[in-house]
Amino acid sequence: MTLPVQLSSDQWINQFFSAQAVGQGGVVRRKAADIDRLAGRERFLREVSLRGFRAVENNGQILVFCNRAPVRILL
Repeated sequence: MTLPVQLSSDQWINQFFSAQAVGQGGVVRRKAADIDRLAGRERFLREVSLRGFRAVENNGQILVFCNRAPVRILL
């Protein structure tokens, strides 16, 4: 899919949550800096929470678990 040069925050949020992995209950990873720049961290996390998903951050990456299952850190 070709994305427009400039996405509004609404377009970016809609594009993120319409990804195939989201619909299949998978995991989606994005750079934290991109989330901050394109959607804003607070808004993005609010959208994650509204869907009952979980997000974790590590080394500049945010992973969103697109399901309602518990997340455990193993080590």
